[in-house]
Amino acid sequence: MNQNEENRNGDDIALSARERHEAHRRSAPGVAVVYEAIRQEAENELSRPNHALFWSGLAAGLSMGFSFLAEALLRAGLPEASWQSLVSKFGYSVGFLFVILGRQQLFTENTLVPVLQVLHKKSLAVALNTARLWAVVLGANLIGTLVFAFAFSAGALIEAKQFATLDVTALEALEGSFGNTLLRAIFAGWLIALMVWLLPVAETGRVTVIIIITYLVGIAGFPHIIAGSTEMFYAVFNQLVSPGDAFTAFFVPTLIGNTLGGVALVAAINYAQVHTRSNGK
Repeated sequence: MNQNEENRNGDDIALSARERHEAHRRSAPGVAVVYEAIRQEAENELSRPNHALFWSGLAAGLSMGFSFLAEALLRAGLPEASWQSLVSKFGYSVGFLFVILGRQQLFTENTLVPVLQVLHKKSLAVALNTARLWAVVLGANLIGTLVFAFAFSAGALIEAKQFATLDVTALEALEGSFGNTLLRAIFAGWLIALMVWLLPVAETGRVTVIIIITYLVGIAGFPHIIAGSTEMFYAVFNQLVSPGDAFTAFFVPTLIGNTLGGVALVAAINYAQVHTRSNGK
């Protein structure tokens, strides 16, 4: 069989070295390449000192407040209609864009990737270091959301109509029983972990990936522990809910759910598929 017949049968395609290089360049990176890129990022995160994590986490908490504000402002500018939330929920993505593109430390985003390193090393020291990172980032994020919520709780920074929508937006974010919030939070953690997995291959489409994933989280009403904490603190400051109810009905189930969902995706899917492949199974 000559080369032309072989090409017609689809067994091979005659390409120059330049064309093969171009085909390789345009092909999507393999799952192991993506995994290693995320794992190396995890190593970098775990090597950062507490003070660096804290200030970056504080900035992220403040930035995430703009998800709450942007959604409320869009709601205030839209007519009452069945499609209103389909537009206003785009505001939910704003804080995530600020945080992720600004490389700030966000609990559930930066804190999920070190789980790969824990599974890779299987070391108590790495697990404890991951717990340190989680604690510092979560605490710093919450301080940031608390400061942001306090700043807007008096209503002097925005117009009266816009201020009213802050109340509505905050209460909506805190709706649901413990079990329902926990279940929905698992899906939120799952989607945020999926976003982390997609970003290394997104290249110029990073903004699109962030908006699509976080918009889905927002429109579905899946609670996120940091984005939702701004609404939680705001509602407490304005006496829309009691601190006890906010903590038990929102904070606890959301924290547990986000962590379970994120770790499950990282461990059960992202790590497992690469680990199984490397063992030749």
